[in-house]
Parts: sequence; structure tokens; C-alpha cells
Amino acid sequence: MGIRPLESRGYGTPLCAWNVRTLESVSSKLDSPKNPKPAHNWRRRFPFLTHAHLPARNLSRRLTAVLALTAVFTVVEAVGGWLANSLALLADAGHMLGDNIALVIALVAAWSAKRPPDPTRTYGYQRAEILAALFNGVALIIIAFYVSAEAWKRFSDPPEVQWQSMLVIGVAGLLVNVVAAGVLHGSQHNLNMRGVYLHVLGDLLGSIGVLIAAVCAGFGGWAIADPIASAVLALIIVYGAIRLVFQAVHVLMEGTPSHLDATEVQTRLAELPGVAGVHDLHLWTLGGSQTVLTAHLVCDHNEAPNRLLRSATRLLDTRFGITHTTLQIEPPDYNIVESVEPGRDG
Repeated sequence: MGIRPLESRGYGTPLCAWNVRTLESVSSKLDSPKNPKPAHNWRRRFPFLTHAHLPARNLSRRLTAVLALTAVFTVVEAVGGWLANSLALLADAGHMLGDNIALVIALVAAWSAKRPPDPTRTYGYQRAEILAALFNGVALIIIAFYVSAEAWKRFSDPPEVQWQSMLVIGVAGLLVNVVAAGVLHGSQHNLNMRGVYLHVLGDLLGSIGVLIAAVCAGFGGWAIADPIASAVLALIIVYGAIRLVFQAVHVLMEGTPSHLDATEVQTRLAELPGVAGVHDLHLWTLGGSQTVLTAHLVCDHNEAPNRLLRSATRLLDTRFGITHTTLQIEPPDYNIVESVEPGRDG
């Protein structure tokens, strides 16, 4: 005897009902309950996952404003670095040029991510931002190695630099980057924006390095401070860039989100009343902010599958913050080989 079609009751609309003699599959995409519950464990442990994300239009405006600001200063810093014969200034200008390219890519990726799903890409285009983050990370690493190579050449014979020009441009760069970081603050909720923010923070550190090198060269006569500042800047850039690349690759490889433990999720599901077993559990993220889960739950003979579905989806939402789930409910004697034999209709 079959079971009545499942009811959503505020937790989502199942795509197909559970039937005892056929392939039992229940897929639900959760909506927020009408009466939100208080913050639960995962929200207390990971508050950065619960902040309100800025609207996409607001993000685009911020990116555009930062792009205009940094593009103008990149030209100023490059010309000033050439006139002052300062590798630190030229290195920072090269880094800011990379930032400008990164901002353009981030804008295009953010626009692409807003496109709705279609029959070709059923999950949508959120991965465009992950690809942009990967590109930005690789670009930062290349820039860092170039700066390191140039700094190495200057260690043996550091040239004279015009420290007054370095000091003025360094102060201006510090102000520009502080403003840019302030504009982007609070918007790094995905890897794309995190990559852009990392670029800007790298520029901020670069401006500080230029100021230190200018003071050392001007008041201490240490011309070697310029290549030293450049080398330190390169190390800072490459450290952050490598982390960004690993994070982007982890998402593209369908890795489990860093704030979740797949073993713990499976254990909690198995502890639910009426669950005889859990298998084929998979966790991944689309664009770094939306987590997706699929799993097979083996149901006891005496447990109503619709009640089990609601218990499982409620647990995943309240304890782990997973709101996009596909759960297949199976009876204990379910055999996948038999279920796909031709001519079987249950």
C-alpha cells in the first residue's frame, strides 16, 4: 500500500512521493520556515555565515568605484616609480595593475553569476565567480615572482632612489587603498569578492612597505631598503594568493565546505528516529555560499517516510545550515539492481 503524497508544511515541496514497491526518491529544496527559529549551533559557531549579503547591484557599484579609484592611481604610481627609480613603487604599481584586471574579471563574474539556471547549466552560473577567484590567485602569484626576481637583482647593487617622491606617492597610495578597502569591507562573502579584497589588502601593505623604504632610504641612507620592501611584499602576496587558489580548487573539485564535517552530518542523520542507515552522502558548494547535500536514507518498516523526510531536512537546516537537499528514502529491503530491471513498474 502506498503512502499519501508528501506535504511541504513550510519546509519545501517534494518532487515525488515515496512508494513502498518502487524506487523511493524524495527531493526537496527547503524554503525558510514562516516562523524562523532562534540561532542554532552552526550559527553560533560560524557567525560569518549568517550575515546579510549585500545585493548584487550594490556589489557591482562598489567594484566599479574601486576600479575607477585604483586605475587612476596605478598610472600615477607607475609614472612616479619610473621617475623616482624605485622598484618598490613599480612593484606596487604592477600589483595594482593586476588588481584592476582582477576587478574587471570580478565584475564580469558577478554579472554572470546572476544569470538564472537554464537547461544547459541547471545549477546556474555561480561557478563563474570561483573561476575568477582562481584566475586572480594565479595572477597574484605570477606578479609576486616577478617582483621577487627584480628585487634579487637589486640586492647586490641597490640604485639611488628619490625618497621624497616615494614618500609622497606612498602616503597617497596608503590613503587610496584605505578608501578602497573600506568600500569593499563586508562584501567578501564569496571567493570572488574575497580575491578582490585580498588584492586591495596587498596594495595596502605595499603602500606601507613603500613608506618604510622611503624613510629608510631618506633618513638612514639605506638604499637596500627598497628591494627588501619589495621582497617582503612579494612574500605576503604569494602567501595569500596560494590560499585563495587552494580554496578555489577545493570548490571546483566538489570538496566539502570547510565549515562542515561530512562524517558528523552522516552521524547525525543516522541518529534520527526511524533511520536504519545512511549512505552515498555528498556535500559540496556551488559558489562558496550555497551548500548542497544529497544522501540516501534507509527507513525502518515502521517509520512514515514523509515524517522522516521532515525530520532530516529540519536537522540539516537548523544544525548545519544546509537548505538545498536531495534525499532518497529507501526501505530496508530495497535493491537498486532489481529496481532498474526492464518492465518493472512497482
